Amino acid sequence: MPKNTNQEQPVHVTAIILGWILPGLGHISLGQKRRGTLIMVGIMFLVLCGALVGGIDAVDHNKDGLWFIAQVWCGPVVIGIDLLNQTILAPLPIADKATYVGLSHVNEIGTLCIAMAGLMNFVVLLDLLQAKQGDDLVCTFADRKGDASMGRGDKQ
Repeated sequence: MPKNTNQEQPVHVTAIILGWILPGLGHISLGQKRRGTLIMVGIMFLVLCGALVGGIDAVDHNKDGLWFIAQVWCGPVVIGIDLLNQTILAPLPIADKATYVGLSHVNEIGTLCIAMAGLMNFVVLLDLLQAKQGDDLVCTFADRKGDASMGRGDKQ
């Protein structure tokens, strides 16, 4: 019979801040190295693909404000991409800008990829609210075998 504990879990504010600075770093700081690495690779892959597909103008807080709210949850990486966009592409004349920016649906796909990465990191930051120190994703064959036997009504 599982124990019912009403102990409050501590809120890991430092881990949440680290998770925003670099997605996955919050979990790594709690000792969840495998989970943090998978989060980091997944979210950074989406940001990189979005920037490569849509160009650096896929992040634009001036023209795409609502998208930027979702994108900024990826942290300083997205703010850096937006800063590059505002300093390099925004001042260019329209004729020159057309050769450097992603056009039409390609730009929208890049914007969407980076926004999905930001929303994924938001969910990851919410996960840090209830994360336990050192409780990593470790699933061995013995664990799965034990779970399967409990599902059949076997008594332990």
